[in-house]
Amino acid sequence: MSATQQELADFFKHNVQLTLSTLAPPADDVDVTPATRLLEKRREIAELETGLAREKDDFRIRMDMLAQRRDELARKETMLGESLTKFEKFLKDNDAKRNRAVKKAHEERRQRELKEGEIAKLREMAGQLSKARVRQERMVRQGQHYQRYLESVIEAAEGFPEIRDLLARYDTLAATNGELLERARDAQDRTERERAAFTQRCEDKNTAILNMNNAIAKLKLRLEDLEAKSAAWQVTIERSMQGATQKSLEVGQIRLATNNLFNLVKLHLHNRVATTPDTLAQLEKIQMFILDLEELV
Repeated sequence: MSATQQELADFFKHNVQLTLSTLAPPADDVDVTPATRLLEKRREIAELETGLAREKDDFRIRMDMLAQRRDELARKETMLGESLTKFEKFLKDNDAKRNRAVKKAHEERRQRELKEGEIAKLREMAGQLSKARVRQERMVRQGQHYQRYLESVIEAAEGFPEIRDLLARYDTLAATNGELLERARDAQDRTERERAAFTQRCEDKNTAILNMNNAIAKLKLRLEDLEAKSAAWQVTIERSMQGATQKSLEVGQIRLATNNLFNLVKLHLHNRVATTPDTLAQLEKIQMFILDLEELV
């Protein structure tokens, strides 16, 4: 059920209830006959149907008015939408025109700035050209004095029929002079380089000689130290040799005495001890013999 139908049903229900409550019989009509009551009911029903018909007509009229208002609102809404669309299009067109105008203004301002820069450069160039023209005019005026001077020189000198011959001779002499000066500078530079190289070689040689003298002095000191150490070691070796000789003599005497004692022990034991040249073995035999004698005593 739609919202309109629901509203219509609610409206009829409310009106029927209102009519029934209005047409309800009072409490003192209990003595009325059934026929009278039936007629009364039919009359009430007729009045109710008439009222309902009238209410239906009113409701239909209201619904028609609501439909007309709805159609009018839809038409106005459509018109408003079209107006909004046109207005949005107008705004977009206006923004586009404004953007184009802003871009055009920026471009015109940039072109104007470029033109102003070109004008400033041209003015600067014009000022420089004006200054150059003034310098050229001054040089021309000065050249006129030189020309008159050269004409007077040609009149006084021989061999130069025209000014360009004199200038060509001057250019040749100036070129020759420049070449000679360049050669002199090259020779001077070469002499300076060779003098600097010779000085550097002398300094290097002196430095090498000084380093060699220092090395020789260090070697002499080391030689003297080694000679002193060699003399000390020679004395130590001689002392060691003397001590070794004394010790060798003592060892020889000990071995000789041990051998003599061993021979005595050997004779005392009637040669029952094996002969051996080992001094330690002889000492062991002598020790055993002495221990045996101590046991006997």
